[in-house]
Amino acid sequence: MNAVNMIAIVLIIGGILGLVYGSFIYTRETQEAKIGPLELSVKESETVHIPVWASIGAIVAGSGLLLFANKKSE
Repeated sequence: MNAVNMIAIVLIIGGILGLVYGSFIYTRETQEAKIGPLELSVKESETVHIPVWASIGAIVAGSGLLLFANKKSE
C-alpha cells in the first residue's frame, strides 16, 4: 500500500466520522494570573462544528484518489 492510498483512506474515514459525529469538543487551559506562588487558570471547553460539505468533500476526494491511484498503477 503506497502513500496515496493511505491518504485516500484517511480522507474517507475522516469524512465518515465528520458525518457521523458532526462536531467535537476539546478543552484548553488558559493562564489568567500568576501572583507569586499562586497561579489562576481557567479551563475553557470549545466546540468545533464540522460542516457537512467538508465531510462529503473529504469522502469524494478520498474516493477519487483511490480510483485514480489504482488506474495509474495498472
